[in-house]
Amino acid sequence: MEVKLPHLYAKFLSEIDHLSSFIVDNTGITLYSISDLAERNKIYDIQLYEPNYLLIGQDGDLAFFLKKDGGETIYSNDLGALGSLEMEVVSQNIYKFIEYAKSHYDYF
Repeated sequence: MEVKLPHLYAKFLSEIDHLSSFIVDNTGITLYSISDLAERNKIYDIQLYEPNYLLIGQDGDLAFFLKKDGGETIYSNDLGALGSLEMEVVSQNIYKFIEYAKSHYDYF
């Protein structure tokens, strides 16, 4: 995958490099490690349905994305509705997303 990772997200990936994935406390959200990003994006045909986005994690059918243009904003969408529903902005960056999810998960 030829994607320019935003600075904060690349930093986050380097911090979890020893993990196979990162599970956000008290939620069902799994954020993928660098080694899983390509596989997960291929499995869900993200390049076909949302070519401008990178799948970075999920909780069941609810998926979380970054725009491939290098922005830090985190988006969400239903994996079953990719390409037909607009992406929803969830957070300004990966760290704020994790903190928000820990205390406000029911709002997703």
